This record gives sequence, C-alpha cells and structure tokens, in this order.
Amino acid sequence: MTYRDLAAALHVFDLGERASLQDIKQRHRELVKRCHPDTGSASDPAEIRKVNAAYQILLEYVSTYRFSFAEDEFYEQNSEERLRRQFFDEGM
Repeated sequence: MTYRDLAAALHVFDLGERASLQDIKQRHRELVKRCHPDTGSASDPAEIRKVNAAYQILLEYVSTYRFSFAEDEFYEQNSEERLRRQFFDEGM
C-alpha cells in the first residue's frame, strides 16, 4: 500500500486526516447502504467494489498501526485531560 492508495481511500470515504476505527466502520455502512441495490437509490456494482476496496485499505492501515500508551501521547490525544492536568493540581 502506498500513501496515494491511502489518500484515495480517504477520499472515497470522505474522511479527514484523523478518523477513528468507529468512524471508518460507520462511514462504510453508510456508503454500502447507499450503493446497495436493495436499499439504496444508486445501485452501481462498481461503486460498491470501490467502497469495499477502500475499506480494506483503511482496515489494513489501521490494523498495522502501533498504538502508543506513553503518557505524553495520551495527553496529546486527550486535550481535555491535558488541560485538567495543567490547571488542576491533584493534591487539592
């Protein structure tokens, strides 16, 4: 997989630079439902294949991502906790 493949998959899913696994799965359900011949208005088999291919690329990327459990990374991803830690002393 190249970055170009990943960017194309994000474009198909209309996702930004940051998305959770839950966001990806939810968007996949929406797109497949919209393209499915039984439930959606646009029943194009090529479109469903394109959505599923993009989904596989995104899942592959997410599954190989290494999560960091370092304290600095935690506070970087959870800005509310970072602010709470910064302004409230635990000893109070």
